[in-house]
Amino acid sequence: MTHKPFSQACENNKDPILQIIRTVFCQPTTVWEIGSGTGQHACYFASHLPHLEWQPTDRSENIPGIRLWREEAKLANLKPPLSLDVTDAVWPCSSIDSLFTSNTLHIMSWDDVQIFFDRLTEHLNPKAFICIYGPFNYNGAYTSDSNAFFDQWLKSQNTSSGIRNFEDILALSTSRGFSLLNDIAMPANNRLLVLQNS
Repeated sequence: MTHKPFSQACENNKDPILQIIRTVFCQPTTVWEIGSGTGQHACYFASHLPHLEWQPTDRSENIPGIRLWREEAKLANLKPPLSLDVTDAVWPCSSIDSLFTSNTLHIMSWDDVQIFFDRLTEHLNPKAFICIYGPFNYNGAYTSDSNAFFDQWLKSQNTSSGIRNFEDILALSTSRGFSLLNDIAMPANNRLLVLQNS
């Protein structure tokens, strides 16, 4: 791979996300990013939040692309990407101080989403903050026509993918000991959920 991967969605949403997460991750901490994708978010957030150590992770096939972005960014607080699938029995960490994930829950199957929250109970430190960005349904309904079309497209790619119901995520996270601190409306019919470990 000689060309860096690129996501237009990352370019569009990186600044609105930054404005929120800088108020959540306001103290020096290491933020683990689950599903770093291209690596664009990792570079952007690390460059604008120098008090944070940013740890990108993704499935092994996406690691080379993230490395290309990281090598070009040359940021001391951006750690080398780690290979991580949320369903891995062993995660490459002993504990996690803070966690960020963007546009991942609707890609995972519902079983994988449940495993993801189970793994968080094992690895997140007490009082750790979690920021989850992406589209959600409310009361079982789409919040926009574009989200409805997006959900149909997701299911055409993988029948186990799909936009998750906010109420299901809330029930799942609450059952695992996480408290919802905020549910913030974002551009393009997305949301940013801020949770905290007990």
